Amino acid sequence: MFEISKKLKSIQGVLNISGSKSESNRLLTLRSFTTNFKIDNLSDSDDTKVLISAIKSNSEKVDISHAGTAMRFLTSYFSSIEDCSVILTGSKRMRERPISILVDALRDLGSEISYLGNEGYPPIKINGKLITKKQVKLPANVSSQYISSLMMLGVSLQNGLVINLTTEITSLPYVQMTRKIIERIGGKVQLESKKIIIDSITSKKIPNQVVESDWSSASYFYSMVALSDLSDLTLKTFYKNSIQGDSNLVDIYENFGVKTEFIANQIKLTKTDKKIKKNISLDLTNNPDLAQTIAVTCLGLGIDCDLFGLHTLKIKETDRLEALKSEIEKFGVDSIHVTENSLHLKNNSVLKSNVEIDTYHDHRMAMSFTPLSVLMPIKINDPQVVSKSYVCFWDDLEKLGFEISKINR
Repeated sequence: MFEISKKLKSIQGVLNISGSKSESNRLLTLRSFTTNFKIDNLSDSDDTKVLISAIKSNSEKVDISHAGTAMRFLTSYFSSIEDCSVILTGSKRMRERPISILVDALRDLGSEISYLGNEGYPPIKINGKLITKKQVKLPANVSSQYISSLMMLGVSLQNGLVINLTTEITSLPYVQMTRKIIERIGGKVQLESKKIIIDSITSKKIPNQVVESDWSSASYFYSMVALSDLSDLTLKTFYKNSIQGDSNLVDIYENFGVKTEFIANQIKLTKTDKKIKKNISLDLTNNPDLAQTIAVTCLGLGIDCDLFGLHTLKIKETDRLEALKSEIEKFGVDSIHVTENSLHLKNNSVLKSNVEIDTYHDHRMAMSFTPLSVLMPIKINDPQVVSKSYVCFWDDLEKLGFEISKINR
């Protein structure tokens, strides 16, 4: 357990956040489908390390632990390798996360995949085959990673791939990110409302790629600035025309008095004296990974909030909606309730202190609650869970003047 506190309620300094996990994992997967090219500023997250190791592995069994992105991307990757036979498995929670929509689509394309445990869930056994079919269909409202996985597979198929969508797309920015990265390495994608057409990539020379720093990781610092009295924080390697959907932070956190300036591929965050509304309503359909951070920011500021578009959070590292509810209740709020796709918080004027936050094996639970330490000491159980996406998180906090004490239970 860590106890995190801060004497001064200001956030000042310069940080270089690791490359985006989402960009890194897409580029690594595309490199495995196409030809070798250099990737700079790769994420140092556990998820990315797991993906790299799995792609290089010659083992008959690949364990990706908690890495959901790796599970989805590797399922398509191994399915397309002729004469490959591999068992793809993960942690207990990973074995509770559904994968049948992707498996059904790959089976329709001719892949040979079988379940070794519960039907519809990992572990799965994949016997790779040459995929020659060009058309596939799937519902697009459960996880955008299923779509991205198939899109990247499409660049390696001789005839490309047409993905027919039977529903509206969930988390569209992540599908747009996949499209833009494919185009960046020389591919061609047509993204329509009910259809995605991917051409094969035949070029043997792909330009070197640079990964932008991770906007999802930046969200925790936006929250700290929002909760501070004074801030002047610079974060490196962020672009104004980002392909990451979570760059919507810039607009969202204006509601909380955070101003963003883009200066030479850096962002400067300052706290303004803007009057903050007593309540806020946000549709986070395109940015569900920001929900925990935003909910905790509202908690710290004493703002009531209604957050919608959160149905994908039920199948993440934990049921993030129920986890948020449980941990926020510890602060003695007036009311918090969740539905299948929303969260509703009513605050009171005084929050309980000396709260211990359980993290549920979920990196975002640990990092989203940490900004409250600007206001009061916070205890975080299983703090090393942050390595799933942000290895240097605690080190970076110490650079900003946070005091972190290890408590042995």
